[in-house]
Amino acid sequence: MQDQARWYVVHTYSGYENKVKANIEKIVENRGMHDFILEVAVPTQDVVEVKNGQRKTVSRKVFPGYVLLKMIMDDDTWYIVRNTRGVTSFVGPGSKPVPLSETEVASMGLEEEGETMREVIDLNEDDSVSIGSGPFEGSVGIIKEVNHSKRTVIVRLSMFGRETPVELDFMQVRKVD
Repeated sequence: MQDQARWYVVHTYSGYENKVKANIEKIVENRGMHDFILEVAVPTQDVVEVKNGQRKTVSRKVFPGYVLLKMIMDDDTWYIVRNTRGVTSFVGPGSKPVPLSETEVASMGLEEEGETMREVIDLNEDDSVSIGSGPFEGSVGIIKEVNHSKRTVIVRLSMFGRETPVELDFMQVRKVD
C-alpha cells in the first residue's frame, strides 16, 4: 500500500510552513493515519551568511510558502490536509492535486538525505567597504565585482592618486553604511 504513496505539494500562508507540518503530523498521530500520510516535509538548506565580516549559519526554507507531503491520495487524506489550518490549497490545476513526477522528486532530493551548503553574502557591486585585514587594512574602497565561486570581491582602491583594483576575500571586507 505504501508503494502507492506519491509526493504532493500544498500551498500555505507565508510563514506557516512549520505550523502546517506540525498540525498535519498531529492529525496523523491522533487519527492513526501513518499508513496514508507517510511524511510531511518543509525542506530547508543551511546557508552561510557573511555580514560585516562575520560568518553565521542559518537555516532557510527551500520553498517558502509550501509544504511537501508523501501520501496516498484519497477522499479522507485530501479532506484532512485541505482543511488543516494554514493550508490554502494543493498545487495542481483547479482543485485536483497533482503528484510530483519522479524527476521532480529526484531534483528536490526528497528521497535522499544530505544537503549542500550555500554562502550568501551581504556585498554587492558599488557598495562602499572598509578593509579589515591584510596589506590594505584600514583602506576604504568600492566593490567593482563579486565572485561567489572564488568567494572574493574586487575592490577599487585609491592608491597614489589612481584607482587600483584589488582582489580580496569576503572575510577581509566589511560594508560601510
